[in-house]
Amino acid sequence: MNNIKNIAILGSTGSIGRQTLDIISEYPSLFYPYLITANSSIDLLISQAIKYKPKHVIIANESYYQQLKDALHEYPIKVEAGAKAIAEAVKDSQLDTIVTAMVGYSGLEPTINAIKEGKTIALANKETLVVAGELITNMLKRSKSKIYPVDSEHSAIFQSLVGESHDSISKIILTASGGPFRTWNINDMAKITKADALNHPNWKMGAKITIDSATMMNKGFEVIEAKWLFDVDAKDIEVVVHPQSIVHSMVQFVDGSIKAQWGLPDMHLPIRYALGFPTRLASNCAKLKVSDYSNLTFESPDFNKFPMLSMAFDVIAKGGNIPCALNAANEIAVAAFLDERISYIQIPQIVENAVNHTDYISNPQYDDLVITNKLTRQYTSSLLK
Repeated sequence: MNNIKNIAILGSTGSIGRQTLDIISEYPSLFYPYLITANSSIDLLISQAIKYKPKHVIIANESYYQQLKDALHEYPIKVEAGAKAIAEAVKDSQLDTIVTAMVGYSGLEPTINAIKEGKTIALANKETLVVAGELITNMLKRSKSKIYPVDSEHSAIFQSLVGESHDSISKIILTASGGPFRTWNINDMAKITKADALNHPNWKMGAKITIDSATMMNKGFEVIEAKWLFDVDAKDIEVVVHPQSIVHSMVQFVDGSIKAQWGLPDMHLPIRYALGFPTRLASNCAKLKVSDYSNLTFESPDFNKFPMLSMAFDVIAKGGNIPCALNAANEIAVAAFLDERISYIQIPQIVENAVNHTDYISNPQYDDLVITNKLTRQYTSSLLK
């Protein structure tokens, strides 16, 4: 067991978490799921615990604690509940790599604790860098912790930059599928239903990130994340719409050349790369056949049709605690849309209102971000009434 990496999967019941467990199953001599956590998906978490036999299982929703404990009482598994338990669990000295697959703001505190402990982080929770990019970046400078991106776009950039110097970067080019409304007329977008927005053409993801992809807020978050991950200015980040989702992102260098990473739209690949880095792990997964894709297309995004993407660039320019407010307002608005309390076109209106209402803090510390998150959520919720 000494050569096996002990992995924590924060959010094991979500799309990224389930696929991470797939990969761990592929390489039992390399990885062991030491810790798994979920928010409220109690039945799936129980079945995962019984199948994979982790040392530690945590359910964030404390109302499910007794059910989880009873279901696993026959197994030598430590059972806990609550967000604080998750944040503390990542400090375990037995853990090597933390896969942050939690959705939204909830991933911030565990990531901060993992950095303090010098853990390797496979980052799938983009909101961590959206909310606290500068704080996280400064912490990494003082820690032996490393972050390897799991998002397909950031993994593609990371792979393209291996062996390159930072000074050679001219531009980061993030690709976007364009989501289900790429070809819709802007005048028809008031008619968009929840079912329409959840029908992503290329990727199978959780509900929240699927809505973010439909509004292109997800791509806006990725722009902010790329700024911090790769230490580039927002003016040096370009978004291009690539409906086929085969070219996952690109880097243009000072000599004019462009490096890109191609692959099928399958998250197993970037997860596998993050867990195995610097080694590429051989796999029997489906491989891309280039001749099947003779008509790859690229186009500029329509910022009028997708104002959330434009908002992200504006938020980067403001900096401070404003990205934290953007994330908080978006989480509340998307949840309201999924509950069918607001319409699709109200999402950007509500988010913009909340962001503009935020009191600006130029150099926020962690406590400032906690307060900004709380106040923005309260104000956004008040708008829904």
